[in-house]
Amino acid sequence: MPAKGQHRRARTHRLRRTLAVAGAGAAVIALPLIGAPSASAATTASTPPLTATSLGYPDNLDGWIRASLVVMARHGIPGTYNGIYRNVMRESSGNPAAINNWDANAAAGTPSKGLLQVIDPTFRAYHVPGTSWDPFDPVANITAACNYAAARYGSIDNVNGPY
Repeated sequence: MPAKGQHRRARTHRLRRTLAVAGAGAAVIALPLIGAPSASAATTASTPPLTATSLGYPDNLDGWIRASLVVMARHGIPGTYNGIYRNVMRESSGNPAAINNWDANAAAGTPSKGLLQVIDPTFRAYHVPGTSWDPFDPVANITAACNYAAARYGSIDNVNGPY
């Protein structure tokens, strides 16, 4: 039976060989295996977050929704323009700086924020790589909320009331 050190060296050798064959793209995927807390944490430090304008859309509600749909498509998150728009209008009337300081979440110290009124723990848990970590950022807020809605309800399109 090989010693513990031999298993570790063999695994490291296989990882190096895999990275050499697969190229740099595999290095990002492998980062969590070799020390980074997550691939997204390792890649977002030097990459500016995706915004409506960086994706070629105007800096308004229409542009934020369209940019979010692009990011969602890249990550396999379901949702439609109409489903997002309907929920945004109900939650914040399209105001990305909206904050709810009066409900049970606010009383517990975690007010709902942004276009889709997401609380910080939910925003962090459903944050989508490539977007800002600011819950008031329109694209980040929409995408995280849609990611949450997909996990909980199948899609933002299935949300017809506060969630």
